[in-house]
Amino acid sequence: MAGKKDLERLRRRKRRKQRTIRVTVHLFVWTGVAVLYYLGFSLFFDTPVEYAMKHSTDALRREYAELSARYDSLMRVAENVAARDRNVFQTLFEADPYDFDSEFEHRQTATYEQIVGRSSRRLRRELGQRVEALEGKLAQLNDTYLELQRRIDLAGRDCDRIPAIQPVINKQLTLLTASYGMRYHPFYKTLQSHQGVDYTIPEGSSVFATADGVVRDVAMRNSTSGMTVVIDHGNGYETSYSHLSKSNVRKGQTVRRGDIIALSGDTGLSLAPHLHYEVRYNGMRVDPIHYFFMELTPTEYQRLMRIAQTGMQSFD
Repeated sequence: MAGKKDLERLRRRKRRKQRTIRVTVHLFVWTGVAVLYYLGFSLFFDTPVEYAMKHSTDALRREYAELSARYDSLMRVAENVAARDRNVFQTLFEADPYDFDSEFEHRQTATYEQIVGRSSRRLRRELGQRVEALEGKLAQLNDTYLELQRRIDLAGRDCDRIPAIQPVINKQLTLLTASYGMRYHPFYKTLQSHQGVDYTIPEGSSVFATADGVVRDVAMRNSTSGMTVVIDHGNGYETSYSHLSKSNVRKGQTVRRGDIIALSGDTGLSLAPHLHYEVRYNGMRVDPIHYFFMELTPTEYQRLMRIAQTGMQSFD
C-alpha cells in the first residue's frame, strides 16, 4: 500500500510539473504572438498619436521648405540691393563702400586666434593687468571729469557760445557723407583739403545754429560756397553753413543754439543737395566732429568717427 501511495504522489507531481511547463510554454507563445502582432501592426498601421505626430512633422517640413524658399528669395533681393548700392556708391564717389561688419569680424577673429593658444595662468595674469590698467584710466577719467566740471563752472554762460550740436537732424548718424581732411574733389578730380563736413540732406531741410552768437555775414549765391551764413560766437569760435537755399536770419541778428537759421540747398559749386558745415577757432578751421559732444553719446561719437575715417568724397 505504501508503494502505491508513493507512486501516486510521483504521478501527481509529474502531472503538476507537466501542467506548469505547458502553461509556461503557452505563456511564452502567446507573449511572442502578441509581440509579433504589435510589431506587425506598428509596421503597417499608425496609432492616433503617431498619426498626429507624422502629420505635424509633414506640416513642419512643408513650412521649413516654404521658409527656405522665402529666405533664398530675400537673400537674392538683398544681394541685388547691395550690388546696386555698391554701383551707386562707386558712381557717386568713385570708390568702394566701406564694410564695417567685415572689419569687425576680422578683428574678432584675430583676437580669438591670439588668445586661444594661451594658458589659463597667462590669461589670468593678462586679465589682472588689464583690470589694473582700466582702474588707472578710470582714475584719470575721474580727474579729467572734475577738471572739466571746474572749467564749466568757471565758464558759466559762455558754454552756450561753444558749438556743441550737429547743424542738422541726424539721429541715425547716416547723413554724414564727407568729413574733415584730404578728400577727392568731385569737380577737379584731385585730392584737396576739405575743411568741414558735408551732410547729404534733401533741399529745404532745416539748418540749426550750433551755439549762441551773432550773424556776422549772409553771403548770397556769388561764390563756390553758394548762399552761406556765418555766425560769430564771440569767444574765438565761428561757424559757417554753406550751399543754402534760403536764409532765415540777417546780418547782426542774435541767434540761440537750436534756432533754424536757414534751409539747405544746392547753390554754388555743389555735386548734389547738401550742407557744408565748418567750425573755426581763433581763425583756424578745426574738425567739427569733435564739437558734437552735447548731442552724441560716447558710443555714437565712436561710430561717427569710424564713418569719418572711411575716406569719403566731398560734395563741394
